[in-house]
Amino acid sequence: MTRWARGWTLLLAGVLVGGASACGAAEVPPPAAPVARVEAVVDTIHGETFPDPYRWLEQQDAPETRTWIAAQTAYADLVLPRDERRQALERRLRALTDRAEIGAPRQGGEAEYFTLRRVGEEIASIVKRAVPNPAAGGTAPREPIDPQARYDVVVDATALSDDLTTRVELVSVDRPGRYLIYGVRDGGQDEFEMRIRDLATNRDLPDRFPAALYSSVVPATGDDGFYYSVRSRQTGARIRKHVWNTDTAGDALVFGDGYGPTTFVSVLQSDDGAWLAFTAQHGWARTDVFAQSLKARDAKPFAIVEGADARFYPRFVNGELWMRTDLEASRNRVVAVNLARPAPAAWRTVIAEQPEVLEDFAVIGDAVYGQFLRDGSNAIVAFDKAGTRGRELDVPPMHSASIRGDGPGHALLTLESFTAPEASWRIDLATGERTLERGPEITFDGSAYEVSQGKATSKDGTAVPVWVVHRRGLARTGTTPAALFGYGGFYAAQKPAFSPFAAAWIEAGGVYAVALLRGGSEFGEAWHRAGMRTNKQRVFDDFIAASEWLVSERYTSPSALGIMGTSNGGLLVGAALTQRPDLYRAVLCGFPDVDILRFNQFTTNNNMPALLEYGDAAIKAEFDAIRQYSPYQHVRPATAYPAVMLSSGDHDTRVPPLAARKFTARLQASSTSGRPVILRYHPKAGHAANRGLPFSRRIEDTAAELAFMTRELGLSMPPSGS
Repeated sequence: MTRWARGWTLLLAGVLVGGASACGAAEVPPPAAPVARVEAVVDTIHGETFPDPYRWLEQQDAPETRTWIAAQTAYADLVLPRDERRQALERRLRALTDRAEIGAPRQGGEAEYFTLRRVGEEIASIVKRAVPNPAAGGTAPREPIDPQARYDVVVDATALSDDLTTRVELVSVDRPGRYLIYGVRDGGQDEFEMRIRDLATNRDLPDRFPAALYSSVVPATGDDGFYYSVRSRQTGARIRKHVWNTDTAGDALVFGDGYGPTTFVSVLQSDDGAWLAFTAQHGWARTDVFAQSLKARDAKPFAIVEGADARFYPRFVNGELWMRTDLEASRNRVVAVNLARPAPAAWRTVIAEQPEVLEDFAVIGDAVYGQFLRDGSNAIVAFDKAGTRGRELDVPPMHSASIRGDGPGHALLTLESFTAPEASWRIDLATGERTLERGPEITFDGSAYEVSQGKATSKDGTAVPVWVVHRRGLARTGTTPAALFGYGGFYAAQKPAFSPFAAAWIEAGGVYAVALLRGGSEFGEAWHRAGMRTNKQRVFDDFIAASEWLVSERYTSPSALGIMGTSNGGLLVGAALTQRPDLYRAVLCGFPDVDILRFNQFTTNNNMPALLEYGDAAIKAEFDAIRQYSPYQHVRPATAYPAVMLSSGDHDTRVPPLAARKFTARLQASSTSGRPVILRYHPKAGHAANRGLPFSRRIEDTAAELAFMTRELGLSMPPSGS
């Protein structure tokens, strides 16, 4: 143990004995944070030097790092104890969160398999039921899954680990219902083992797949095995074929040879088993698509589209390959490809580019239903097979919506908003009659709150929409505590969604806001590209503009404004707090990418395709952009930073947890505000599978975030937490 660690341990022991309860009020200065050792490490990149005084914290398993993590955990518990106030928040959050979690069912033979976590349970297991209405041959509506019914357990996740951090997920089932492919994931890491269960014996086959980055698993024609994608951060992704009851080391390479680590590859198969389609997705802005006949002997993959500066999402529909794409259509369109005549000149337009952004589509009967984004909310519009725009379904304003078929003449419409938890309705498409299929299962009176959308103006004059949610009749005094969320990247739209954190926040009288930033998909591919790679600073400018707008509109003030973001959103708030520390009082920074300057060097636990979104510091032009904002390098000594709560864990293999550790140490050493900088760290936590933690721990973590923000911003929660 180092000298600083021994000293901190002794100091902490004395404080705990002396009375940690004194830290409950925001006015009481926090105790001093653990002091991290500084070392003289300097990087030279493109001729410029960058000190990295906490490089040693990159060594995750080193004894000194583990001691530092333990000290940080104790310090976070001291600053933010799990007292009665936090436990009351946990009770309210549980009531706002705990609904049955039912995975999409997969049919194999005469049974359906799905994951299920019932209310009150900690993790989901894989269960099965008999196929409802098997005589209907798939034409009858799907019988809803009753989470309270009794089902046969196929894989019991609760038996895999004492701490309930080993999770299972249903990957696929073969058509005859002989074999079930499932994943076993240790905590929140992206990698998982893939196992095959013999459904006749309920035992696993010996052909087990070691932990890796698997995706896109498709049962093969002939039912002799399956295709799958496996990705290496060092060498890239490949499509292979596995034959049942054989050694996985001999799995044949089918597609992907030559692609590097910044490319995802995937596979899909036509319903008639005649074709395979492959995609090579280069980051989040460009895709190549290939097809291969399974009927012609020795057929090889051929290109449908290769080298186009556009993104494609293919699926098979009635023997054709339909693709949603932004090629020559920034707001997307749908084209159909006859694989016998695959040249782009022969493509048929199914849905032309519309005034709104086409987010998805569903073929239901003789119509194609487009799911559109309109100023961040969803609209559902019917088109005929000739591409003529028809009627628009009735979707409440400021809602997210999705649609899928549910038997002849019917569809299932799912709705959600900031003030209404998710619910699904069965629609008679001829009459428009709606029947509630699955209610929200959560009690929350959304009628007491109002949702609006304002427009901030970014640094370059771009209008930035901002969702704002609060109690009806809120007086804009400029003093109300406000929590602003943002993401801004990876073509991800920030649509209306029910958040238990936000619900508890507005119940207590706070303002909750969400900024629609460049880098997302809200306004099409041009909006996305305006916030990626060398344009990334625009995302932070947008977020800062949204923050200033909340202040200028007198919703709040800098002394009552908190910001929050996770992953790429953690980068966002990390950049915001280092560029404008005066604008914020508190920050929640979760699992963050905050050392973008060296992101390209973290090749064992980062998401390599993200280099095509963030940029790569090895490329001079992209380095010039990254060096201007990478948060870790922009922490300045003797600066009054806001209160910051970071979170991360050892099992985050998508965003290197080392960055959160170094960022914490540097902020603690640099801040002169007297406000706490804490790191909540769990050894099993990561990006995947709900952080890889059991339900109760997820509630505990959200309650800690809520307690931190309410305390730092001065928002009084109801004494009962309800």
